[in-house]
Amino acid sequence: MTPFLHFSTYIHEKAEPLAVEVVDSVLNRMQLDIPDWEKEQAIAMYIELLKFFGESLMEEDKEAAPEALIKWSKKNAEMQISSDGEISEIVVRYPPTRDIFNEILTRISVELDLSLKENAYILKRINNMLDISLNETFFSFKRLSDKYKEDTQAELLKLSAPIVPIKDDIVILPLIGYIDKNRAEHIMDNVVPRIADMEVKHVIADFSGVLTINSQIALSLHQIGEMLRMMGVHVVTAGMRPELVQTVVSSNIELSGIESFANVKQALENIQ
Repeated sequence: MTPFLHFSTYIHEKAEPLAVEVVDSVLNRMQLDIPDWEKEQAIAMYIELLKFFGESLMEEDKEAAPEALIKWSKKNAEMQISSDGEISEIVVRYPPTRDIFNEILTRISVELDLSLKENAYILKRINNMLDISLNETFFSFKRLSDKYKEDTQAELLKLSAPIVPIKDDIVILPLIGYIDKNRAEHIMDNVVPRIADMEVKHVIADFSGVLTINSQIALSLHQIGEMLRMMGVHVVTAGMRPELVQTVVSSNIELSGIESFANVKQALENIQ
């Protein structure tokens, strides 16, 4: 039996206890305490990794990693994103994991009387797999992080200008937070068409929750109001604080044509 075949057989037969040793050693060395389900998942992944690794030694030019390792790497990234964790919390585990693999595989190489050159080759192969896992974790984290930010931004845009029906023909449009270009475009592209589909007669634009706007955005919102009026919708504003009014004035918007009330209650009373 060739040295690599002997090593491959050994790894394959003892994959489970070796996987347990890897996980326990990493947790002890880093003084980590993880849920049982996460530990079992890591052990199962390392069992498949070790079996795959043993088999790969017999294929001289094979540079790959088992599917379980790739899935596990993606899962790690996904868990970090969902818990608002940092990628560094995952990355710091790789050096001790790499050291422990090197120690265990070197110990087995000595037990099986492999040469230094054969041991070096084995360590090179396992480190290659760990590098693949680390890269996949980075890339997955970046992809998921970007998607999470996009989804969060989309949700924030929806929340920044919700449509609140009061009666069949009246809705309130509460504008919330900092109104920027993206939010103004969201109102133009998504909120206005929805209002048109609802066939309402009156819209109360409530500015009481707006933190700040600039002159350009004030002009955009005015244009949105004019668009609704051209569609036959009666638009009034409510909750305009002095600093917001000042911004509107500095935007050279004609205020005489804008019906404005101190609050939504007053606006409703005048509409009804």
